Amino acid sequence: MRGDITQALVDTDIWTDDMVGAAGIPVIDVPFVTIGSGIGSFVTYDALRIYGVPAASMAVLGPQQVPWSSYEYLTRVSQIPRGERLRSDSSSTPDNMWGFPSYAVREAIADTSIKPLWNVFVEPIFANYYTPKAGQAFVAMEREFHRIDYASSLHKGHVRMVRKRNGGGYFTILTPPEGRTPTKRIAFRSNYVHVGVGYPGLKLLPDLQQYREKYRDPTRVVNAYEPHEHVYQALQRKAGSVMIRGSGIVASRVLQRLIDDRDKFRLNTRILHLFRTYIAGAHGPNVFSRRRGGDGWAYQGFNYPKSVWGGQLKAKMRALQGEERARAYREFSGTNTPIRDSWQEQLRRGRKEGWYQVMAGTARDLRPARGRPGVVTTVDPDPKAPLPFPPPTRPFDTTVDYIIDCTGLEADIREHRVLADLLDHAGAGRNPVGRLDVETTFELIGTRSGTGRVYASGSATLGGPFVGVDTFLGLQIAAQEIADDLAAVGFCRRMGPLRSTHQWWLWVTNKKI
Repeated sequence: MRGDITQALVDTDIWTDDMVGAAGIPVIDVPFVTIGSGIGSFVTYDALRIYGVPAASMAVLGPQQVPWSSYEYLTRVSQIPRGERLRSDSSSTPDNMWGFPSYAVREAIADTSIKPLWNVFVEPIFANYYTPKAGQAFVAMEREFHRIDYASSLHKGHVRMVRKRNGGGYFTILTPPEGRTPTKRIAFRSNYVHVGVGYPGLKLLPDLQQYREKYRDPTRVVNAYEPHEHVYQALQRKAGSVMIRGSGIVASRVLQRLIDDRDKFRLNTRILHLFRTYIAGAHGPNVFSRRRGGDGWAYQGFNYPKSVWGGQLKAKMRALQGEERARAYREFSGTNTPIRDSWQEQLRRGRKEGWYQVMAGTARDLRPARGRPGVVTTVDPDPKAPLPFPPPTRPFDTTVDYIIDCTGLEADIREHRVLADLLDHAGAGRNPVGRLDVETTFELIGTRSGTGRVYASGSATLGGPFVGVDTFLGLQIAAQEIADDLAAVGFCRRMGPLRSTHQWWLWVTNKKI
């Protein structure tokens, strides 16, 4: 097929217009391009539309028809369907840059109940943090999706690379769906690029990866972020055992699903829970930053302390560099989960009745069980773990029917083709924790081309001067920082109080812009 990337283009960091033309790749001129077509792209696009940028001046490049589809897929397979609650603040509203009315206000109005408002008023002392239902967030984003005419700027396909353009700006290469165009690639020539590709990829632990490659069995050992409904269905048909690995919110949701099924269908499911680090109580580097914990779990309402989004930690992190910043990330990050009364009661019951058992250590050497369906894993116990019973001191084998690994979602940024290309050819670098290095404005350091700028937000920038990047509120803050920076260079108008109030009213009344 004509119009493909040549080897000369692959090997060259800065492209000329003639090089792209010689390859037969058609060029579309648009001032601003956002890559990913997920919630990061949506929130940034939304902010710029509110700042006054026309839809025709922006292009959204990516595979998703609607921006929440990938996120909804991940929440659904990790046992957070639309009716369950996310781990998100009431005012973290990707459909509404002002955060008001918040999710709690909207839920109170929809249900004609003051319960959500009372929850927010007394949290976190007399109630757990309020969090919205997943479906509430998706429905709200769909409303804004139509209001800002997002679909008119969407170009479906997969982005192959971003290269600097001779004279300034960038070429972004899109591979559209097969048969949609007479050429294999399309080049978008722009002055500004935003990278919001989300998680680089699914991270499979080495023993899980080795098991799959060696035994070609994708059903007995699964990652919680991939489809695994067959596990729950099999346990409904026949009594069995399952090992859970991990101690974050996904592990808690998977446990709740297993125990809900156990109660609903009167099952005899046995659950073994392997903690890499067993937490017996409050812990942390000092008395002022200790995190609650118990029964193996570290408890925290959100991914990070709330001050990272607009308090002391946000100001502190903006001033730190290098190893100091990396050390600060290590201090307040780590696996944790919010306290939810429902599954806490379930686990207490499981411990008392004996069908929920905990272990502490690391697993290795996964292999099929002999003489029966199932999986054997060797556990290297942590003899110092503060378990409520004397922990084992020697490695031991345990056999279960299924293993559900809930230990992580994020692979190295090089696992994503576009991010790897930015590192290799566009001048991008890594921050102290190994992700993309960005300024406080979220401009990708080292990638400027003439007056052109590349911005990045989301999970790929974790480790930068702003902490909560891979959250709804983090994406909103990043989008406003980017919009303010673009306003400073004249791409769009600055946002003052009167314009902001006017735009908010247009949002309230659902008027198109």
